[in-house]
Amino acid sequence: MVDLLQLEKQFLLAHLREGDIAVDYTMGNGNDTLFLSRTVGPRGHVYAFDIQEAALRSTRARLTEAGAPENYTLIQASHHLVRQYVCEQVKAGVFNLGYLPGSGNKALTTLRETTLPAVEAAVDLLAPDGILLVAVYPGHEEGRLEGEMLAAYFATLNRYRLCASCFRILNSPTSPYFYLVEKKAEDAVSVQKAQSGPKGGKREVGDKKNREKRGKAELPRQTSAPQVPEPCERGKGVGV
Repeated sequence: MVDLLQLEKQFLLAHLREGDIAVDYTMGNGNDTLFLSRTVGPRGHVYAFDIQEAALRSTRARLTEAGAPENYTLIQASHHLVRQYVCEQVKAGVFNLGYLPGSGNKALTTLRETTLPAVEAAVDLLAPDGILLVAVYPGHEEGRLEGEMLAAYFATLNRYRLCASCFRILNSPTSPYFYLVEKKAEDAVSVQKAQSGPKGGKREVGDKKNREKRGKAELPRQTSAPQVPEPCERGKGVGV
């Protein structure tokens, strides 16, 4: 049987190394934060985001009890504001969409209006050979819609620089699944650039089609635009 959690870790470990920068975009109870902290080690750093104080308390306790390296910054803010807090290129990013496990409040969940700009920022922050993993929970309506929205967005990404995949159990449609975005190493991008021809050739045409396709994607209409982050300043932000 396929164990999606173990599969997620295998993909992350294929990219993430000691000394790297990682981001847990949905801190929750700190399971992913702990995994990332241990993987990057004392020379690396992990930024973790959640809007709920309960998530920060739970994560801080988990990290302390597990003896995790002091290589993390816990931030009480929406993940779509990541650029206010993270200046470096990111080697691995993780989203677990949905609500805080064990909170009893299933009404407080991630929403398309902030999930999309957060994922877009996460893709932009990826370092060469970086990886972004987004777990989706289609068992509730907003989760199902988030998954459909992300499928439309990931389909527009430039295939010469990024590889977007989906891993799902087909005969269990309400089970969680995940998207994977891998940024190609710089040397691989250079080779594919050369093969795609001079400016105005295949690659430019392909990028234009992607932009047109993205413009047609049915993304949620926002009643009010999410707050636009200010440029990141190293050391700026409220972390604990």
